[in-house]
Amino acid sequence: MPTLEHNALVEMFREHPELAPRLLATLFHVEVPPHASVAVVESSLDQLIPVEFRADLVLELRDESDALVLAIVIEVQRDVDPDKKYSWPAYVAVVRARKRCGTIVLVVAPDAGVAAWAAENIDLGLGRGNVEPLVLGPAVVPEITDPADAENETELAVLSAVAHGNGPSGLTVVQAALAGLGRLDQAHAMVYFQLIWNGLREPMRQALEVLVMERQIEGEATFPPFVQKLVDRGKLEGIREGELKGMREGELKGKRDTLLRLLARAGIVLTENESARIQACTDIATLDRWIDNVLGAKTATEVLS
Repeated sequence: MPTLEHNALVEMFREHPELAPRLLATLFHVEVPPHASVAVVESSLDQLIPVEFRADLVLELRDESDALVLAIVIEVQRDVDPDKKYSWPAYVAVVRARKRCGTIVLVVAPDAGVAAWAAENIDLGLGRGNVEPLVLGPAVVPEITDPADAENETELAVLSAVAHGNGPSGLTVVQAALAGLGRLDQAHAMVYFQLIWNGLREPMRQALEVLVMERQIEGEATFPPFVQKLVDRGKLEGIREGELKGMREGELKGKRDTLLRLLARAGIVLTENESARIQACTDIATLDRWIDNVLGAKTATEVLS
């Protein structure tokens, strides 16, 4: 069943169809054909192929003479699904045959692992043909940290927060995106905020709550009302330095737990001293560095360098 996150991303492109060709040109450096209009058309491809083949969205680009110049099949992918490597080529072939124009698949994949999987070349057989989806993932979406940029490119700022919200600059990226939501009506802003919030892991959620608390204590209403409601009045009035410290400890614990899980998955066994060193670490940047070091490491020494 489609999730809120899935549907929110689909609706982003449905309500702003011009976003897709703009991102193709600016982020992928694709030569998009000159066009005068972008329109959402039917996503069901079941007239020519079985009913289970249903794309999330199909866009048509037309030139000034109303001739079709490009079709974009948009797929939101939040998990690895091997079946898509068979359905995506079908989308391209059917849309291209029906509309008699060039057709591409644009996959929106906020998770880095899913994005890497989605970007793999799809061999149609014996190396005689292939489909290579364009993937809008963390490696392509920029980190938008300037609130002014977020206000000018709100949808891209939301995609940035979803893709990078848990990274080293996550809090700054999320802040910028929330500033950009200020130009939207409340209904759309709330959906986008929920999309961002649902993608945040617990340490970053706690960090955002602390930031909202601090701004409220200082009397700076820099977030939309529904964001400020993250913190109820009782929590705000009872906030003390010790409670803020406790939230920071929660963030540190989350980082340590992530590191230990990654080490276990990599088959790296820790000595008692190495385990104690991790538990004693109170620097978030150091823990983030150790987490990054796990990739490709063979020993704990390589990780904790």
